[in-house]
Order: sequence, then structure tokens, then C-alpha cells
Amino acid sequence: MPYEVREVQPTPNPNAVKFVLDRVIVDRPTSFLDADSGKDHPIASRLFAIPGVTSLLILGDFVTVSKRPEARWAEIKSKVEQTLASV
Repeated sequence: MPYEVREVQPTPNPNAVKFVLDRVIVDRPTSFLDADSGKDHPIASRLFAIPGVTSLLILGDFVTVSKRPEARWAEIKSKVEQTLASV
């Protein structure tokens, strides 16, 4: 079932952004420190397919996405929203 991103919040880390969703995505914290660790997770594997994404934290009603320093948020944000809307 698709998720709607209700809000995109900055974090103290300029290479990480929090995507607040319209409902709970997981009950327990789930971290993926690299694409290999998320390859078997249906949502993480799709988010790691976005160029520049380096790690994920999925908890409650949000997903925190971290990116490579040289990657641009403008490109990543829209792709994260599209991906979450299509799962």
C-alpha cells in the first residue's frame, strides 16, 4: 500500500533528511547502513536504487535517508517520494 510523504524535515546532518509519512511504516527501528544490508527488504531495496542514497533508518511513521555529500537533495527527494508512493 502506498505511503504519502506528509513532511520533509532537515536533520542536524546536512546529508540526512527525514521523510514523515501518513502512517506507520514499521513498529521497530530498522537501520540499513548500506545497500547490501537492505537488498532483501522490499522498501529499502527500492530506496537504495536511487542514486546517491547511502543509508536508511525506518521507524514509526518516518524514513530518514542519508546521501553521499556530492549528491543533490533536489533529485533525491522527489525520487524518494515517488518510490514511497509506489510501494
